[in-house]
Amino acid sequence: MPRLEPGMARIRVKNLCLRTYIGIKEDEIRNKQDVLINLTILYPAADAVRDNDIEQALNYRTITKAIIRHVEENRFALLERLTQEVLDLAMAPQAVRYAEVEIDKPHALRFAESVSITLAGHRD
Repeated sequence: MPRLEPGMARIRVKNLCLRTYIGIKEDEIRNKQDVLINLTILYPAADAVRDNDIEQALNYRTITKAIIRHVEENRFALLERLTQEVLDLAMAPQAVRYAEVEIDKPHALRFAESVSITLAGHRD
């Protein structure tokens, strides 16, 4: 993850628990499962800080709502695909310089709490 530079803000959405169709086994195709999403976004926030103006800030609520809608309304065979699509939504606003998404699939393995995939993207 890039170092936090002066003037940049780091937004973290922690433990967003959603339900979706994820997997390739028959019961996974038929039944929604929980996924746990953690999202980190870096963007330049100096103007928002200086002006105390919502119009200058990155609207994390809008991004989160788009992620919720996308995850809950679609089907995914692979955790990798789901993670990439969530990353694409996080990177959509032009102000975003870096985003990282980790998605956990609880109880995917018999003796493990969860399995997760992490992907990151950046813009110069």
